Parts: sequence; C-alpha cells; structure tokens
Amino acid sequence: MVNLAPSTESSQPVQTNSWVQVSWEAFLAATNDPVYEGCQFYCDHKMMRIEMAPLGSSHIQDDPLVARLISLFATLRGFRFKEISNGSFRKTGEIEFQPDIAFYIGSEVKFPLRGTAPIDLNEVEPPSLVVEIASTTLADDLGRKRLLYERIGISEYWVVDVEAGKVTAFEISNRHSGQIQDSVVLPGLVISVVEEALQRGQLEDDGVINRWLLRLFTPE
Repeated sequence: MVNLAPSTESSQPVQTNSWVQVSWEAFLAATNDPVYEGCQFYCDHKMMRIEMAPLGSSHIQDDPLVARLISLFATLRGFRFKEISNGSFRKTGEIEFQPDIAFYIGSEVKFPLRGTAPIDLNEVEPPSLVVEIASTTLADDLGRKRLLYERIGISEYWVVDVEAGKVTAFEISNRHSGQIQDSVVLPGLVISVVEEALQRGQLEDDGVINRWLLRLFTPE
C-alpha cells in the first residue's frame, strides 16, 4: 500500500490500496484531487478504496482480451449490448465503483446517456456484467468488491486472475452471489472458454486469438 501526499496543506494523506473510512464529501474531494489522477475509486457506504493505476504487462494485455472476447461473442450471437471501459458508476451518497470492464446487455436494458459525469445509478440500472482484472487486487476483488456489487445489484461479476489465467464468475440475485461455470447474461458463453483465451494470450498474438474466437463463436 502507498500513502499519497495530499494536494493541499489542509488535506490528509490517503492510504491507497486499502479500505479507509471517509465521509461522502471527503470521497468526492479525493476523486477530484489531481494527486490521485489515473487511480480507480471505490466507495461503499463511507468506506473508500483508491487503487493505483495498474501498469503491469499482464493486466494491460488481459484487460482488452477479455473485453474483446465478450464483445465478439455478443456481436456474433446477436445480443444488444454497450461496453463501458474504465467507467465511473455512482449512487450519490452511498456507492461508487470504477471497474476495469462493464457491459450493459439485453434487449430491454436502458443504456446510460452520454456525458462527462459519472453514470448516475439513480437514473439507470447498474451494468449487467462487471469484470475486474486482478493482478495485485485478487483478494479484495473476490471479497469486499463482490459484496459491493451484490448490494448494488450487478447481475454477473467476473474476477480474472491474470497470474493463474483463471476466471471466477458469479451470478448475483437478491443481493447474494453464487459461482457459475456458464454465463447467465450471455447464454452460451462458457467461462472455461474465457480461461482458454487467457492462456492462449500468454503464447499467441491477438490476431490468432481473434480468428479462433470468430470460428468458435460464429453460429453454424
């Protein structure tokens, strides 16, 4: 964990990569502080976590691979969807999260309006699928963040362990989660296929993986 210096003399240093108790006002101040530019922010009922930007090669290679896999599957299988990359989702006064990947999926799902402010969860439902790419945050992604996503009502949540090339996927219903092996929001997508893509990504270039996915996902 890292203590980042405050941007003003009146500010207090915030411990990063750890949950700390703050007021909602202090959380908003931190999100606007240039000291933390590029960090990811999470807030869950007056508990805040600031994560340093992930720069490791494994993280920045697996993030677009997983997003591309989901997008290709949804496109080729005819799902209506909208991808949100590194977006901010906010329920004012209570919760904010900035996952690595998020998707709105479904024929009746309302997509967020375009704009510069965080997506307002008082105006639009939470995303259908959230994915966290875990290089140094695995325990927290499987723990407290999963509880946050249970409370806010995400339908499906994946945690990608980049070191092991494994995906732990959860279906969330009525504020409870259970592990799944087949996607619920993308019927027909098997989680083991995502893991195989991650493992291939350690050895093969993106073009090879894309062509494999296209063959695999194209309906016969």
